[in-house]
Amino acid sequence: MSLLSPSKMALSQILKHSTRTLEIIHSSIHSSSSFPIISTISYGATTINSSQTSIQTTLPTHNFPSSLHLYPKSFCKKTIDNPDAFNHQIITADVDKLCKLISNHRDPSQLESLLNSTQIELSPALVLEVLKKLSNAGVFALSFFKWAEKQSGFKHTSDTYDALIEALGKIKQFKVIWSLVNDMKIKGVLSKGTFALISRRYARAKKVKEAVEAFERMEKFGLKPELCDYNRFLDTLCKSRQVECAHQLFDKMKNRKFKPDIKSYTILLEGWGQEMNPLKLDEVYREMKGDGFEPDVVAYGIIVNAYCKSKKYDQAINKFNEMRSNNLEPTPHIYCSLINGLGSEKRLSESLMFFELSKSCGHSPETPTYNAIVGSYCWSMQINDAFRVIEEMRECGIGPNSRTFDIILHHLIKGRRTEEAYNVFLQMRDEFGCEPSVSTYEIMVRMFCIEGRMDMATSVWEEMKDHGVLPGMHMFATLINGFCREKKLQDACKYFEEMLDMGIRPPAQMFNNLKRFLVDEGKEDVVTILTHRLEKLRTLLVVS
Repeated sequence: MSLLSPSKMALSQILKHSTRTLEIIHSSIHSSSSFPIISTISYGATTINSSQTSIQTTLPTHNFPSSLHLYPKSFCKKTIDNPDAFNHQIITADVDKLCKLISNHRDPSQLESLLNSTQIELSPALVLEVLKKLSNAGVFALSFFKWAEKQSGFKHTSDTYDALIEALGKIKQFKVIWSLVNDMKIKGVLSKGTFALISRRYARAKKVKEAVEAFERMEKFGLKPELCDYNRFLDTLCKSRQVECAHQLFDKMKNRKFKPDIKSYTILLEGWGQEMNPLKLDEVYREMKGDGFEPDVVAYGIIVNAYCKSKKYDQAINKFNEMRSNNLEPTPHIYCSLINGLGSEKRLSESLMFFELSKSCGHSPETPTYNAIVGSYCWSMQINDAFRVIEEMRECGIGPNSRTFDIILHHLIKGRRTEEAYNVFLQMRDEFGCEPSVSTYEIMVRMFCIEGRMDMATSVWEEMKDHGVLPGMHMFATLINGFCREKKLQDACKYFEEMLDMGIRPPAQMFNNLKRFLVDEGKEDVVTILTHRLEKLRTLLVVS
């Protein structure tokens, strides 16, 4: 039992945090000292006044100055040059610690005691980052959210609620989501963005009717939609590959519930461009001009990108030239579309020409543009040239990032140069200081599964979890299918159960595949157990 009063315990936590930044402590004293506090400090619900508090403590392993002064944005009379970066480092360390703890303990019922043992001070920023990293683990996200809610002095914000809704939306837990919406309304943190998020999750689940209903329910909660909200909803439908529905809704609502602007049209242009439907694209373009809207730089960018996706590169170049003749300066995004597209056609010299043109136009170097030229070299399997571009990125201070290496890995694996790919994967962190993303890990796990190297696939998987990165549904499916092909059904079942523990509902095809292998091995009893567990998952979150 602690002998310190609550206020002294609070101060003790502050001092505990300070040990992370010994580089800003200058001068030394005896290991046993008194710490008079000469300013007022707020810590959670506790305020410590200089005239009331002095703590006698013994610190046998660290030397501190004889008088520790805590001022706003300063420590030991030395100003922290970038307090935001300082706070970010502390938050990042705590986020990593919490995510590693959560990802390595599969039983949600044990989480509360484990989280309590961390004694980490919560802030909305920290909780938000943890929830974002738990985006692929809805059950754990909900458990962490509820635990945070119980902590003294902490209150959830609209951002933390939205982050949880995003995680739950991925596993289609819409009943729980609407319960959270009611809670947000009561607490006064409900916003239009929440409804946009819910609509997006319905749309991605191909529940278009429910997506529309979610958007319309906004008004029932006292939030009146405006033109920007309609545009955002159209964009949600288009990005969820529901462009036909978006176009129908546009026609239905046009000039009745909202008057479209040029952004409304560019959203439809982009939707049909992503669908690689030039006829519909041209139809929307003509309607836009008929309504008096001349294409701006955004519209041109969308059209150029759409033509590139449809492999109509000459038309894309014509639009690029038309744009410049209209005194509109192409954006880096437009150059990126042409570099990517021409590179993928192995028209490398033209791709390089647009790359050099983008640099000569005075645009600051941007990572996506450089990634596009890395991809162009990779399409022609000029990997050494791709790494030369990476060196240029480093000199410019704009990368490389995980996407840069994902591009190289993709092409190496496609060319069956798997050993090279693994070496690049090792290099990206060790030599380039670039952390792999969940996408990078997925590429490597898939590669080893295809090669039948399940030992290496699980090794990469464990490394990923050690770094606090959580797998999604597709990555689980890749690993489980790999174990099935290798007839390692015990391992397949182990990861299937881990998938269920994280609240991720498996794809039907993958589960059917696993069941077939189990039945062939005479393990019908295991099929029954797994089926029961899957059924239980459907009510797990609602019950909790």
